[in-house]
Amino acid sequence: MSEKQKVRERVMLTLIRHALLRWESLATILITAILFLFVNDISVAGIEWQPWFWLILGAIAEGTLIASTVTDPEEVDAAMSAEFENQFDTAQIKNRVSRERLRSAFEYRRNMLQLVNRHKGAMRVSLRQTVSDINDWIMHMYELAHHIDAFENNELVERDRRQVPQQIEKVKIRIDRESDPQLRGDLENQLRQLEQQQINLDATVNSIKRAEIQLESTLSSLGTIYAQMSHLGTKEVDSSRAQRLRLEIQDEVSSLQDTLDAMDEVQSQRLMLN
Repeated sequence: MSEKQKVRERVMLTLIRHALLRWESLATILITAILFLFVNDISVAGIEWQPWFWLILGAIAEGTLIASTVTDPEEVDAAMSAEFENQFDTAQIKNRVSRERLRSAFEYRRNMLQLVNRHKGAMRVSLRQTVSDINDWIMHMYELAHHIDAFENNELVERDRRQVPQQIEKVKIRIDRESDPQLRGDLENQLRQLEQQQINLDATVNSIKRAEIQLESTLSSLGTIYAQMSHLGTKEVDSSRAQRLRLEIQDEVSSLQDTLDAMDEVQSQRLMLN
């Protein structure tokens, strides 16, 4: 079973569970039980009423209620939104700023879904796809936040940032004082390795700074997208504006992916050196 099929199954189970817990469903079950237990001695169109008839009618009513729930676009959107957010635990993000930005991103997304439900027809379909694109956006933000956490919690990197500059200076002093050509060559080779390590450490620090800036700018862009969606009308002419929104989102997703790729490259270079 593919991941999409699993998601659809979970969403369907959520919708059915929600339908069963609605007050209308509980009232239907209660009334059916009362009728089954206490209303038996009746005749309908010359047919002697059987108690199990009430169970059939109750089942039909309950089935209709469940069907109306699982086919309600707003109910489906709400269930899909909950399923999407369940994939991400912002409480696991240790960096406070990253965590707050992610929570703000999810808040924007929920408000966008409310805007989608205000529209009908093709515009609604287009905006729903826009929110689907936002999902990729948020997933990339979540990955960036994890990268930032991994860096901040890496004691080895922090140690190297303190010690490598000191080691470079010590090796330079030893080179100046060393008269043996072979030992001097070994020290110069060590210096090159340390300097390369310093370059990689600086690149790592810069990539984290870039990730922090990217998170901030992405959240600002998300706010801009939300504002633009808020001003979309119901006219068909606005469909072109909705299309431009999607293109802007796709550009931002590409930018986020570039940042992640750059961070992975820096990380791989640092591991190769180690």
